[in-house]
Amino acid sequence: MQEIRGEDWYAEELGAVRHVGVTFIDVDLSEATTTGAMFERCVFHNCRLDGSVHTDSAFIGCDFRGTSFFDTTFTGCKLNGSVFDRCTLRPMTVTGGQWQGVTIRGAKLAALDLSGLDLREADLSLSDLTGSDLSHARLDGATVRESDLSGADLRNASLTGVDLTVATLTGTRLDLNGAVHLAGLHGVVVQP
Repeated sequence: MQEIRGEDWYAEELGAVRHVGVTFIDVDLSEATTTGAMFERCVFHNCRLDGSVHTDSAFIGCDFRGTSFFDTTFTGCKLNGSVFDRCTLRPMTVTGGQWQGVTIRGAKLAALDLSGLDLREADLSLSDLTGSDLSHARLDGATVRESDLSGADLRNASLTGVDLTVATLTGTRLDLNGAVHLAGLHGVVVQP
């Protein structure tokens, strides 16, 4: 496995680079840009991606530990199966993309716009999602155990298999389908 340690890639235009199984340690990727890049099964340990911009890039099965994404932009990116541990994830701009099966446990994601994002099977347990926009997101099978969704917007989100009863929902906005789903989780039979 290749290791890249302590390098300064500040504001680098990385384009469509491809890295498989690479470990990045203390690498500064602040304000770097990627377009169509592929990072597969890579580890990012104590890296900085602050202000970086990623377009149609993929971070598949990556492990982010203690990494900062302050003011990072992801547009149409795939982060399927990636794990975020002790990362700074806000503010962040996310437009479209697939984040299926990501693990973002205990993260501060408050007030982020994650609308329309594919978060199927994601583990968002213990995360602070207060005031986040998850409208039109695909959350099927996602885990929200002990997550705080207070004031979050879940209207038109796909919630099949999501147990909302284990999350804090004070002031959470739901559409009719979401309200029926929640009622069903509480054993309520909704009839016309």
